[in-house]
Amino acid sequence: MHELEPFYNWESAYRASDDKRSPFFGVENDPYQYSHDIYGYYIHPSWDFIGSETLYVKLLYTQYEKQFAVIELFGEWNDTLHNDVMHLKRNVVDHMVAQGIRHFILLGENILNFHGSDDCYYEEWFEDVEEGWVAMVNFRDFVLREMGRFGIDHYVHSGGDLDELDAWRTFSPMKLFERVHQIVRHRLG
Repeated sequence: MHELEPFYNWESAYRASDDKRSPFFGVENDPYQYSHDIYGYYIHPSWDFIGSETLYVKLLYTQYEKQFAVIELFGEWNDTLHNDVMHLKRNVVDHMVAQGIRHFILLGENILNFHGSDDCYYEEWFEDVEEGWVAMVNFRDFVLREMGRFGIDHYVHSGGDLDELDAWRTFSPMKLFERVHQIVRHRLG
């Protein structure tokens, strides 16, 4: 697990630690200091701590004029034991919504498992973004099925074409947003 690192090719265009409006402004991760772990397995130091023992993130890109953010996720999303959605919502999402972000692209290839609880924070997030949306891209099928058991799919867009964006790393952030926005708009229209 220590070799799985967040996507870094967009850092020339955006670094959350340099963005004064980011919840991670000023956070500098030492690339040689492995201090965070999930269930005793050290993880790459580039992942950002959000208060959860099992879920880490990397804010890859934020575009305030277009009101979108791309967040890569890593670990086990465990709402049952650690209320991970609360940490994500309170420590990252609420801050970004206050900055005008209304479209969230969550990259979930590195979410290894999901344990649900209730859907209160997801419902709150859905209400917070009003005319926006939350899109889960490239999550594993069994993770999406488990999320569906808890009704989370009522509040986020997932599956289908959103799980066929394997080439997202070759896109610019704007191209990824436009593609996801097109998929979501098609679903709503």
